[in-house]
Amino acid sequence: MISARWLRVFILMFFCLLLFVTACASNPPSRYSQIQKETTRRGAPPAVIKTAEQGSTFNKFFPGSTGAYNVIPAQEKKGFAEYKVNKDGKTVAMLSISDTLSVPAAAAKYKNSTEVLANYPIIDQGNTATGLLVSDRYQVKVLSRDPSFTRDDRVAWLQKFDLRGLAKLESTTASSSVPQSSKIPANSNSAPKLPRVLSPQPAT
Repeated sequence: MISARWLRVFILMFFCLLLFVTACASNPPSRYSQIQKETTRRGAPPAVIKTAEQGSTFNKFFPGSTGAYNVIPAQEKKGFAEYKVNKDGKTVAMLSISDTLSVPAAAAKYKNSTEVLANYPIIDQGNTATGLLVSDRYQVKVLSRDPSFTRDDRVAWLQKFDLRGLAKLESTTASSSVPQSSKIPANSNSAPKLPRVLSPQPAT
């Protein structure tokens, strides 16, 4: 016959085991925590590399308000700056400058460009965005947010940026850090000659 003392010990051990099993079952490993663990391992690429330009540096290269269009800041972070273009109280377009050092694939897309604007390769990205690449590094993009803001409008607004000033940011050190795979081939015998884009009348 089991004594009362051993019975209490047995019951206590049973409840401890029950609590342990319940705790494990109610807290399964989170798949999000696993993803975070994997992405923060040593050697994982950072979201924005340290040598990327500060977003605040790009502000002076954006066009200002003109006519019926009001240009206002929207977002700024390392490697990126964005502005809204408002007309009659509605956002009709977004303007942005981004440093492609952190996203080489963004620069690589311009290798297939068949047009140039102000001597820079220009491409359409879908039906609502047009961008160009300055110094094989800085992507300047205009995104339509309203059907009335056409492709010609996007090209006209790309010309309003201070592209020459933006090109001067490119230093020898920065240039050497751009991945070779993302550089646009220059004066290559195999590269097709890029026709110039006809400059439309600036948007008013």
